[in-house]
Amino acid sequence: MLIEYTDCDIILKNVISFDLEQTLDCGQCFRWNKISADTYSGVAYGKYLKISQNGDTVTFHNCCKADFENIWFSYFDLGTDYECIKENLAQIHPILNEAQKYAPGIRILKQEPWEALCSFIISQNNNIPRIKGIIKRLCEAYGNEAAEGEYSFPSAEALSKYTVEDFAHLRSGFRAKYIADACQKVSCGEVDLAKIEKMSVTEARTELIKIKGVGQKVADCTMLYGMGKKECFPLDVWMKRAMKILFPELTPESFGENAGIAQQYIFHYSRMHPELFGK
Repeated sequence: MLIEYTDCDIILKNVISFDLEQTLDCGQCFRWNKISADTYSGVAYGKYLKISQNGDTVTFHNCCKADFENIWFSYFDLGTDYECIKENLAQIHPILNEAQKYAPGIRILKQEPWEALCSFIISQNNNIPRIKGIIKRLCEAYGNEAAEGEYSFPSAEALSKYTVEDFAHLRSGFRAKYIADACQKVSCGEVDLAKIEKMSVTEARTELIKIKGVGQKVADCTMLYGMGKKECFPLDVWMKRAMKILFPELTPESFGENAGIAQQYIFHYSRMHPELFGK
């Protein structure tokens, strides 16, 4: 991969194993909007970004070098050799090989831990359009404007002064009480995300499930998508069904240190191929 710095844009050339649509629309994040056939806009870590892709060239529009190096390089996991990971995962099972070939450009985003936690609390028993709607309303109501009418994700401290009723007004349903509890526990330090990020998966999961409404699946999503713990293998309804039908002889541990990447390939492949499950 070659990185070209211009006066206003940053251009990546000869990019491999990175597809914007596959990465941003595979269900791991809910803050990106497709604004044209090859362009997305969104906000992460309080920064607005417009990003586009043409073949193996990716352009970060109006992006400074500091933001690219300090935020976006890590956010899009550009320092990880996905070609090597896919080669190793392909040896585990033929269907996993097929799944990674189906969407070879998926990368695991390194989201802000609090945003990931709150997003996957909201995701429970929900579909992607509704999740995006709730999060959009949350950011517009309580976040700060970043640019182009997009808003930052409000901190736990900023949200801690609001009530269950306030969050219910966002049409978040039963999740309102879980959001409120998460805000209180994180803002007061009872659940310390910075410390949790440095813990083992088992220790971190124990801490995260102190929050009402956070079970193993939400905890594992938070660790995988918000803390870079790629050994996590979140199991929702889709994944439990996929493991039972497609990989009956395997367990999450079978996929090793990059189980979370395998999970994302399997999750996306399963969602796109309901016929595998008799539907």
